[in-house]
Amino acid sequence: MATFIDPLSSPRFDETTHARLMREASAAGVTEQAWLYLEAAHVVGQLHLRPHLQTHAHMLGLAWRTRDWPETAGQVLRLALVPLGHLSGRLPLGNPGRSTVSAFEPLPVRPELADLIARARAGETPAA
Repeated sequence: MATFIDPLSSPRFDETTHARLMREASAAGVTEQAWLYLEAAHVVGQLHLRPHLQTHAHMLGLAWRTRDWPETAGQVLRLALVPLGHLSGRLPLGNPGRSTVSAFEPLPVRPELADLIARARAGETPAA
């Protein structure tokens, strides 16, 4: 197992890791795997406006394609909240970005997401 480096411990955005996770989400053959990659990408990118918006846009697209209407509504709300969170400096760190959790609650990074992030950061193909 790869060593986990806290994605929230540095203000510098890890563009390479975020891009790897987003690519894996797009290539995932199973919806649940795609969600895991997107949740990991959300954790990595949530402190930076553009990748944060990009991740939620992809989450909205996945929810729409899979006809998950509660998730679709939740992602529309989150896309509206992202700029406000960045302007106010109130971002729920560690939150995976899904509608199944509060948009306002900071959370510890789940172990499976930490593992995907560490693998992507190490240049490995993350295995969901």
